[in-house]
Amino acid sequence: MTSTQTPAGTAPGCPVHHGYQPFVQDDPFPSYAELRAEEPVMYDERIGYWVVSRYDDIKAVFEDWETFSSENAQAPVRERGPQARQIMEEGGFTAYSGLSARVPPEHTRIRKVAAKAFTPRRFKVLEPQIRANVVRLLEEMLARPERRGDLLRDLAYDVPTITILTLIGADVSKIDTFKTWSDSRAAMTWGDLTDDEQVPHARNLVDYWAECRRLVDEAHETQPDSLVGDMVRMQAEGDPISDHEIASLCYSMLFAGHETTTTLISNALRVLLSHPEQWQRVVEDPSRIPAAVDEVLRYSPSIVGWRRRALRDARIGGVEIPAGADILLLMGSANRDESRFEDGESFDIGRGNAREHLSFGYGIHYCLGNMLAKLQAKIALEEVVRLAPGVRLVDDAEIHFGDNLSFRAPLAVPVTWSEPAPSAPTPSELTPSETAEVSQ
Repeated sequence: MTSTQTPAGTAPGCPVHHGYQPFVQDDPFPSYAELRAEEPVMYDERIGYWVVSRYDDIKAVFEDWETFSSENAQAPVRERGPQARQIMEEGGFTAYSGLSARVPPEHTRIRKVAAKAFTPRRFKVLEPQIRANVVRLLEEMLARPERRGDLLRDLAYDVPTITILTLIGADVSKIDTFKTWSDSRAAMTWGDLTDDEQVPHARNLVDYWAECRRLVDEAHETQPDSLVGDMVRMQAEGDPISDHEIASLCYSMLFAGHETTTTLISNALRVLLSHPEQWQRVVEDPSRIPAAVDEVLRYSPSIVGWRRRALRDARIGGVEIPAGADILLLMGSANRDESRFEDGESFDIGRGNAREHLSFGYGIHYCLGNMLAKLQAKIALEEVVRLAPGVRLVDDAEIHFGDNLSFRAPLAVPVTWSEPAPSAPTPSELTPSETAEVSQ
């Protein structure tokens, strides 16, 4: 039986998965290649989703938001168990997607307000702080006499979290608390948890949502110079956004604003260091770093899969998709599709079209924070190149990734180094061209 004969929501008689394991992220790319070649639109009865793996098909789905709705983008992959549901209901958990699971006209209205608050001015204000945090954390790591560290835990973990907490106006001293809440959100939404495993995460989400509501209430009283403060002021001036919607944006940004950037920084360093000749190219010419960041986003994205739902009967890649079908778009596969990226399985920071990757989505839901994420990765790479050009991956270390349907995040990036070389001058502020890029 082929995937074209499989109705949505039913299991095929003879499933073929081509080695694809939905929740296993250690190295999904060989199975992605098999899917692209042999069954680019496949129904996977294990998760109840049609899995799409080719670039053109995925881009077309993202573009056609009227047929393929984002309404399921934040829905739990596994249904919440009775105890978790009770905890969340009794705790007043009513959080909804900030933007990614909303549809027009609601999405259009809220995004317009959020975009007015998420301005280049705020990026420029944050840039010196981002760089200072990167330098401080790197110098602390490099001061260790044993000359061993973890670029995930020692650098990438804190930097984006401090940035987004500062931007939102949350308490920067609560980094670990917000990280715990974010881990729970990822587990509850995209994980494969039993009913019992859901319980502690449900409690964390109640606390997480309560903090988002508190930030909005506090902003009404104090009018802070923060993203939340900006949205509250715009609301008072007549912009159409509710307190619940502002809190929902906080709920989304306090997760997406650091979790994926932590992974981007970790992956950028991990991938470059695992390709020594490419690392040497950025050491010798740091102006290559922005291109390297885009190639990392293509080659090893933080998010490898995102979800949509067919609102009516449709076709994807020639395959009939019934109305109501859930769809998993494998951007991690699309980004290596050789019909779009020549020699797509190879990592090359000189690739001319790396920016055509789909790691930030496409169309009306294109990631609002993409430039802030890229800016932080750029700064992190600049400072590692300057302060620790001889850093290298620990030879015998196996790097593993957490089990998840959508997020591909390394659990550690262990490194070592020799005696540090004399520091080069600190890179200058953003150039005018980079400032223009951030403002897009």
